[in-house]
Amino acid sequence: MDNIKLWITGAVGAVGAAISTAFGGWTSAMTTLLIFMAIDYITGIMVAGIFKRSKKTKNGALESRAGFKGLCRKGMMLLIVLVACRLDIELHTTYIRDAVCIAFIANETISIIENAGLMGIPIPAPITRSIELLRNKEESDGSQRN
Repeated sequence: MDNIKLWITGAVGAVGAAISTAFGGWTSAMTTLLIFMAIDYITGIMVAGIFKRSKKTKNGALESRAGFKGLCRKGMMLLIVLVACRLDIELHTTYIRDAVCIAFIANETISIIENAGLMGIPIPAPITRSIELLRNKEESDGSQRN
């Protein structure tokens, strides 16, 4: 039994080291991003499963397809962080990965606040105004690209 436990912990450690190496080391920005992703996913499940107010389904209830899409989006975000890391390595810079992480952290923060609002938690006015400003900027930037 001890050999199996030792083998499993060694394998998990090796996988963790490989992932950390692929991302150019582990930073606090990446830890924060993963924590915020988890909080957003959990609160999204709560909004749909408990409060039945999800904007991602027709009836607002929990739906496995919507949850799977959310996981796919978060996986894609991590792949973009990996791309940013590789760009840092190729360009001999150190800021692209962190800038991408910070942008995704901001996005996750907005989603967490929106989920809290859908749960009926009162959101302070400055946060609500900031979210509206970011949404308006995103919409105007999107229309300029099309």
